[in-house]
Amino acid sequence: QVQLVESGGGLVQTGGSLRLSCTASGSIFRINTMGWYRQAPGKQRELVASITSSSTVNYADSVKGRFTVSRDNAKNTVYLQMNSLKPEDTAVYYCYFDRMSIPRDVSWGQGTQVTVSS
Repeated sequence: QVQLVESGGGLVQTGGSLRLSCTASGSIFRINTMGWYRQAPGKQRELVASITSSSTVNYADSVKGRFTVSRDNAKNTVYLQMNSLKPEDTAVYYCYFDRMSIPRDVSWGQGTQVTVSS
């Protein structure tokens, strides 16, 4: 089992910035992927960004150039730096930890609200 604790959400104006953090604890394998999904009201959960333990990153097209995902393996922590925020970025952001195992085993954070006002 992996436990995830998120922090850093909040209310920000259009064009502002926020930084989300997520720290994992528990049974953490060296090879893994961490990242962020988000879910806006009435919409499906979507992948925002991911980063592997070897630092390969992936972004949704809608956030490329504005968001940066990074991690500190020593602290088992993943970050999401969000710049140039838009109202359409408003959502609950969920951190996840993928053990890259078979069968697949993914743990989720509790979610943190990000609200961007226009």
